[in-house]
Amino acid sequence: MTNQRQIRLGAFLMPAGHHAAAWRHPDSHPDQALDLDFYKAIAAKAEAAKFDLLFVADSPAGWPVRDAHVLRHRGPGAGFEPVTLWSALAAVTSHIGFVATASTTYEDPYLLARKFASLDWLSKGRSGWNVVTTGADVSANFSLKGHPDHALRYERAREFVSLVKQLWDSYEDDAFIRDKDSGVYLDPDKLHRANHEGKYYSVTGPLNVARPPQGYPVIVQAGASEDGRDLAAQTAEVIFTASLNLADAQEFYGDVKSRLARYGRKPEQLLIMPGLFPVLGGTEAEARAKLEDLHNLAHPAIVWQVIKQNYQGRDFTGWSLDDKAPPPPAETNLNKSRLKLVADYIEREQPTLRQLYTTLAGARGHHVVAGTPEQVADIAERWFREGAADGFNIMPPVLPTGLDDFIEQVLPILQKRGLFRTEYAGATLRENLGLARPANSFVAPADTRVTESA
Repeated sequence: MTNQRQIRLGAFLMPAGHHAAAWRHPDSHPDQALDLDFYKAIAAKAEAAKFDLLFVADSPAGWPVRDAHVLRHRGPGAGFEPVTLWSALAAVTSHIGFVATASTTYEDPYLLARKFASLDWLSKGRSGWNVVTTGADVSANFSLKGHPDHALRYERAREFVSLVKQLWDSYEDDAFIRDKDSGVYLDPDKLHRANHEGKYYSVTGPLNVARPPQGYPVIVQAGASEDGRDLAAQTAEVIFTASLNLADAQEFYGDVKSRLARYGRKPEQLLIMPGLFPVLGGTEAEARAKLEDLHNLAHPAIVWQVIKQNYQGRDFTGWSLDDKAPPPPAETNLNKSRLKLVADYIEREQPTLRQLYTTLAGARGHHVVAGTPEQVADIAERWFREGAADGFNIMPPVLPTGLDDFIEQVLPILQKRGLFRTEYAGATLRENLGLARPANSFVAPADTRVTESA
């Protein structure tokens, strides 16, 4: 075991792979989205390779695409609810962690706290919650009168996360005596009600699940807007972020890490893991040809959809892919950080619409690397050593082969350089990420408790 700082790795899974046309690739299977055996095989491979975690993207409702022509060609979009999927995979794995997305805009704090506490117990301490405010307007499925404004979503999220942590702290770790001889099952002095009366939520508690094995499931966050960065600095332990180049990644890394002190936190308490989309070949030319082949598999309707979704549905009738990409809208109530990423790219590179498509079709703004295994390892090491990343969320272009290629070709190079583990450090996700287990918020350091009647 080495004491050297090492890269953390997540496997970011999309049913067919991350490229917009992945489902049409000969190596993918279009029915993978609802195939538990497929996910079991992926989990086994990632765990054997000593990945820290698995992650799937998720929305609380169907993707808001109403164009039948686009839906006809779009590919896998209807799959498992992630906590349900991870609960099944926890039973056939022992070390790899499971991060599930859940929305603070469209879910209930008490039910979410219960769900993730249960997942942490079922996995023996290997769960993580990817906190999202949900960019897409899916309010029509939740009896809500419209999608809340961006700033309001983040204001609610701060209260939501704080409340969920209080609920996870409902019982101290040793609250359950379970002594058959005395007949004492629970020490009521170690039960704590949230009694939360906030601006948006009113919850008494306690939670009806014991405190999770990790204290709290690992808190993950993905927003990169101003509000998102501040929420991450206040609450997150891992950030999944998107950067097109090293300079942008360094700016994000430095900015978010610098905000931690205002919340009494240290840089090592937050891991930043940008997305990395690797396309591997025996030569760089071979890898680039493989990427071009993927781009060419996309149906024209999908090519234009990839472009239009960055322009809030703008009508491009009469436009050619060889036309210069216009500036995107200045404002959005949806994903502000991704809008800024695309706007900065267009201003900096002055691309054609075709170039905009090829930049976004694979990794949606995450870093694309097409090259040899050594080149991919070199870039990962540079970002890691030069203040841009603590690890990476690997985004296979096509599954399962894209993950296989990374595991078989890139990981041995990183391990040889001492940059990635050969064995797990512990049994829980926190232990493997090097994150401390949080103390119960109801228990003062000197063990003086503010108790409430049961």
